[in-house]
Amino acid sequence: REKLGFVFQQYNLVSTLTALENVELPMIFRGVPKNERKRKAMELLKLVGIEDVAERKPMEISGGQQQRVAIARAMANEPKILLCDEPTGNLDSKSGRQIMGIIKELNEEKGVTVILVTHDPSMAEFAERIVKLRDGRLQDVP
Repeated sequence: REKLGFVFQQYNLVSTLTALENVELPMIFRGVPKNERKRKAMELLKLVGIEDVAERKPMEISGGQQQRVAIARAMANEPKILLCDEPTGNLDSKSGRQIMGIIKELNEEKGVTVILVTHDPSMAEFAERIVKLRDGRLQDVP
């Protein structure tokens, strides 16, 4: 829980919670005090460029904004590894590239290892290393 962060294609946000509360959720489970939780959640929403939607619920924001909330939530416990399952699969190409830019920035500036699954070759361009799963085996792609 503390070493891994997860980002899913379907976002998996809690619909009854605001964006801020969704980002706070992992910290609640870790017992982080309320003031610290709120401060950090706002910092993370700012990091992904959507602090202005902090008080909105998932159905009140766009798919790209929902995915940014999901990324902020995944980073709430400062994981060493971020696992992303088709994080751009439900987004238009512009939003997808923005999301990939955020993920790349987390890797380069925060030192987070990113393991990303995609079927979209244009998203693979963001990777330092690409491997394919073929016949149950991982193969490096030159």
